[in-house]
Amino acid sequence: MSLANIFSISGSAMSAQSIRLNTTASNMANAQSISSSVEDTYRARKPVFAVQEPTLDQLNSRQVGLLPGQGVKVQGIVESIAPLQPEYLPSHPMADENGFIYYPNVNVVEEMADMISASRSFQINADVMDSAKKMMQRVLTLGQA
Repeated sequence: MSLANIFSISGSAMSAQSIRLNTTASNMANAQSISSSVEDTYRARKPVFAVQEPTLDQLNSRQVGLLPGQGVKVQGIVESIAPLQPEYLPSHPMADENGFIYYPNVNVVEEMADMISASRSFQINADVMDSAKKMMQRVLTLGQA
């Protein structure tokens, strides 16, 4: 794996963590939204990550399993299947015919932990890119005396 591959690997990780941060922010923004039906209630969303497809150079290496230099991609965003949080509140204007309102299945503490984790992962990958840039600059100065 060349030093130049580090930029594409870290870049793909930063892109994936940005999407993770956006879905977490969306979940937190909708954590207290209410609905009068189960179908209309917001559900927590999570990104699904996967390894990027290998390039031709990586395929030609005849290596088995994960290949060095593969980045990450967001395969999709899925909705949580955790149960919603119903609350019996017949006086609420949005209550259904049984007197229930429904809160999303968003756990704010879990979302905060996800946000901190995604933020740190993004920062670490930014630091990796900065270190790789400095190493490449040092390589260029090796021939100079």
